[in-house]
Amino acid sequence: MTNDAVVRALDIGPDSSAAERTIDITTVGRRSGAPRRIEVWFHHIGGRWYLSGVPGLRDWYANLRADPRFVVHLKHGVTADLPATAGPVDEATRRRVITEILDLQNRPQLAARAGRRQNLDEWLAGSPLVEIVFDDAQLRT
Repeated sequence: MTNDAVVRALDIGPDSSAAERTIDITTVGRRSGAPRRIEVWFHHIGGRWYLSGVPGLRDWYANLRADPRFVVHLKHGVTADLPATAGPVDEATRRRVITEILDLQNRPQLAARAGRRQNLDEWLAGSPLVEIVFDDAQLRT
């Protein structure tokens, strides 16, 4: 049975704070085979969860492409380690999700931290994006 605190921690939206959307993930290093843990933001859009990042090469993304199994580590409001798989994203979903992510990134309070507004074409061309598919079926609904 899934803990209610875990469900609440995953129920982020456009008005969630940076802390609420910050998680760690552990991937398997594509060359080393060793666990690699990093801090990232996750997004809850259209009832699904996603990982993305600013345009550019990302080791976590390369690791997930080589081995899509990873662990989501919740750390805001609850501590939990949630096994998951990185799912592919089709082009229509990619455009919709990245557009929503940029709507968030370009809000004045966040854009000021980034130093500039984020560009949709740059993100569509070069940002990593995967769907988080949790192993726990109760988290997928």
